[in-house]
Amino acid sequence: MISIANPIYDIVFKYLMEDERIARTILSALLKQDITKVEVRPHEYTSGRQSTLSIYRIDFAATVLKEDGGEQLTLIELQKTWLETETLRFRRYLGVQYEADRNMCTENTALPMVAVYLLGHAVGDIEEPVIYVRHNAFDYNGRPVTKGIPDPFVESLTHDSIIVQIPLLQGQINNRLDKVLSIFVQPKPKRNSQQVLSLDDSLYQGDADMQHILHRLEKACADKDVRQEMNVEDEYYSAIEKRDTEILMRDRQLAEKNVQLEQKDAQLEQKDAQLEQKDAQLEQ
Repeated sequence: MISIANPIYDIVFKYLMEDERIARTILSALLKQDITKVEVRPHEYTSGRQSTLSIYRIDFAATVLKEDGGEQLTLIELQKTWLETETLRFRRYLGVQYEADRNMCTENTALPMVAVYLLGHAVGDIEEPVIYVRHNAFDYNGRPVTKGIPDPFVESLTHDSIIVQIPLLQGQINNRLDKVLSIFVQPKPKRNSQQVLSLDDSLYQGDADMQHILHRLEKACADKDVRQEMNVEDEYYSAIEKRDTEILMRDRQLAEKNVQLEQKDAQLEQKDAQLEQKDAQLEQ
């Protein structure tokens, strides 16, 4: 067993993805395509910590090897979050990429884009830990349109998405993606501190790329600056959880008071009805 820094932390994830080889390994597994080159793109939004959420974003320009042997430059918009967040915030970030001139290939076409979401929470009732959302073209009768597809104009206006629900990752390794994502599997039940994860090193023997990932996560685990930043993140999320708990308790108390007021109103209405009956009897 080896000890590694937990990559769900923003600082560890950043430390991990700054390594070009590791970025290629992880993105290739997610896209199920060979990526020969990865370049980090500058963006307007950074690690977005606000009072209600934390979203960490990295934009990549990836050179993807196509089936015919050619290469395709693809924009990969990767967003990672610990907490449940508003869909609108994800859409705003995507909107920035659609608007950016640097993502245009020509005057009329743009780079194809893939949005990758690493979520620290589950989405609705979806049970699959990783889902692929792909766009297709259809005619009026619902028949797939294949001639001329993919087309630069169509690719400029639509994008595919990959959604990873980290809490649903089980750690079983059945394919390449399972092996790569196994470094994100969180302890169950959760411990008070989850900064360090334990992995069985024998599962990755003979895999040079995975050994490289594990070695870098071991370095992150031993780096005092990384550990200090992880402590800061823990404090931040502890404060968020405390605030959310207080809000929940306050809302519950308000709901109980509203029920009590409704009961009192009902009792008053009953008394009013009884008084009206007595008045009617007196009048008779």
